[in-house]
Amino acid sequence: MTSPPDAFTAYRPRLRPEVVISDALLHGPDTVHLIKDTGSGQSFKVGTKEHFLISRMDGERSLEAIGGEYAREYGRRLAAANWQQLLGMLGKRGLLAGSPAAAPAPAPQEPRTLLRGSLRLVADADATTARLHRAVGWLLSPWCMVPLLVLVVAMEAVLAWNAGELVSAAWELFTNPVLLMAAATLMWLSTALHELAHGVVARHYGGHVSEIGLRWRLPVVIMYCTVDNFLYLSARRHRIATAVAGAVMNLLFLLPFFAVWRYAPVDDATRGALAGLLFLGSVQGLSMLIPLPPLDGYKIVAQLAGATELAASSRTYLRLAVRRDPDARTYPRRARRAYTAYGVCVPLVLGALVAAVVAIVHHLLTTA
Repeated sequence: MTSPPDAFTAYRPRLRPEVVISDALLHGPDTVHLIKDTGSGQSFKVGTKEHFLISRMDGERSLEAIGGEYAREYGRRLAAANWQQLLGMLGKRGLLAGSPAAAPAPAPQEPRTLLRGSLRLVADADATTARLHRAVGWLLSPWCMVPLLVLVVAMEAVLAWNAGELVSAAWELFTNPVLLMAAATLMWLSTALHELAHGVVARHYGGHVSEIGLRWRLPVVIMYCTVDNFLYLSARRHRIATAVAGAVMNLLFLLPFFAVWRYAPVDDATRGALAGLLFLGSVQGLSMLIPLPPLDGYKIVAQLAGATELAASSRTYLRLAVRRDPDARTYPRRARRAYTAYGVCVPLVLGALVAAVVAIVHHLLTTA
């Protein structure tokens, strides 16, 4: 038995509190929003019209009120069949209050072997991150962060000016197993702090950390920190800050070593070891900002462009544009600009990296 039309249009749908919705994101020629049920972990994409309706399901507006807003925005009213299709989809996914909650998506289980695998280090990663945030969150205030960033920029400028000394020192470091092991240990610690920085900054902006653990692909063993609602943080600048936090932490980690190298009266051997560490640590931190997936730099550029799957979408668009395919003209102007800019940016960055490697090799060959 169907409900009378007036009862149907008076229905006030409400999303579950666990449901989060992203900002508008470019995806190919389309603009989409990501919707995620944080309870089940399931997520999917919807278009701008569907987002217009779903984002207004707050339990206060009726279907009639939402439909009126939709008609004013898009010039047409939705039929009952359209509403039933949308509500049926949301109810089936467990996104509406009163509908059965969706079962949690099974976490992908990676086979754990001696050569590769992962291991959780804490039972409640979000609680651990919350404790860390209570301890060091004050550093994220502008009064602390701005001076620290100024110090990092100044440090990197001095290191760039002394690049020749640092390159030679790093090469010498590889000839001393003891010093190399010490430097590798410090860089591993820097990597661990890199991951925790992502979690603490995400927590600062309302994010949720689901896992902290170790992942190994022997001989490499690294720490990882999973922020499972990164794309749903409330503001783009919060997402960019979360993505850049790791590289900033890598560089902040070097500041005490830089101060000793620059200002302390140390012997030549210690100065050389510190110079090598500063070079390798700077390379480690700055390489994270390369705009290629899955590096943090790629996430930053994707947020600046307001896009999801930026690399794949750019490749597809540029391929169409080079062939002068009519489908390229279906992309909106904002998408064309973003994909073209990314397509130009990546070769320039890679070219700069190749030039840097050539300069390093040339320096080592001519000073040997």
